[in-house]
Amino acid sequence: MGTLRLFSFSFLLLGLSTVFCQEEETIPWSADRKLTWEDFKGKPLKTEWAAATTASGISYEFSTSGTLNNLKVNFKVHTDFYPQKSWYRPEMCDSVVLSHEQLHFDISELFARKMRRRLNETSFTRNVKAEVRKIYRETLKSLTAFQNKYDHQTNFSRNIEQQLIWNKKISEALSATELQPLK
Repeated sequence: MGTLRLFSFSFLLLGLSTVFCQEEETIPWSADRKLTWEDFKGKPLKTEWAAATTASGISYEFSTSGTLNNLKVNFKVHTDFYPQKSWYRPEMCDSVVLSHEQLHFDISELFARKMRRRLNETSFTRNVKAEVRKIYRETLKSLTAFQNKYDHQTNFSRNIEQQLIWNKKISEALSATELQPLK
């Protein structure tokens, strides 16, 4: 059984305004809450080969305070799942496919943590808005490439051996990457 990963996060998550994200139903990433098929509320695409699509991604908000010589940047980076943009075909899906889709969401969280770390480690200048946006765009580019690699190597969940390898790889990466506190 195969899945298709729709990269809708590239246009959904501009990350510049939380108001936009609050208008649409979202499920924030949590280690304690796994996706269920009931979370996939979107209408399936009219294709015969796609079993499911997970729309997830990263958004951010930030503010600054202080002076140019002592600039303090406060930020929040979020990982969300978009139920109305995510869908599945019950006749083509099973627990393996759901696990594959969950891992797409987990991978988004892993890259949100990488972005938080980069933001924490960056010394910003007066061009903070452009610098944060650049980090965000670089993170999304890396995330997209990583998601594509995941789908390719697992053959959209059909290669069970590779799927299990990726499950372990992402689980270990999330365990090793603690949530970064705000600066």
